[in-house]
Amino acid sequence: MTKALYAGSFDPPTFGHLDLIKRASSLFDEVIVAVAKNTAKQPLFTTEERIALFEENLTDCPNVTVQALDEGQLTVNVARKLGCQALLRGVRNPVDLEYEMSVAEMNRQQAPEIDTVCLLANPKYRYLSSSIVKETAIFNGDLSQSIPENVREALQQKLREKE
Repeated sequence: MTKALYAGSFDPPTFGHLDLIKRASSLFDEVIVAVAKNTAKQPLFTTEERIALFEENLTDCPNVTVQALDEGQLTVNVARKLGCQALLRGVRNPVDLEYEMSVAEMNRQQAPEIDTVCLLANPKYRYLSSSIVKETAIFNGDLSQSIPENVREALQQKLREKE
């Protein structure tokens, strides 16, 4: 059984994230989405909220589970603990590729038995990032092509609460 771990902060989940997960679900027997708390960023959504937003949009992927990433551990060690053979990463552009190659090499040194698998972003989502989504939402931009309706509603609610 091949298992892949897709870890990220996903604040908030986007169509790009969902597209990557759904494509990976056809490549691997099991995909575990690990929602991380990025210590370099101030998240808008709690880990639990991000997990719920994902789960609402992945009901058609029975081989995908979503959980919190164990804090204080390297992602590659979490993958090893979960019995994953692969770390899944999305690549939108050359800058992403350069970064992911460096991380993949460090992960290979830590756990040579776990491969990093990079999927190229769907061209219609290559521009998309959670940061751009939040910035657009602040200024009431159209996000219908960027995030699912439940994420849009939750994002609008979060922004209202911050006012």
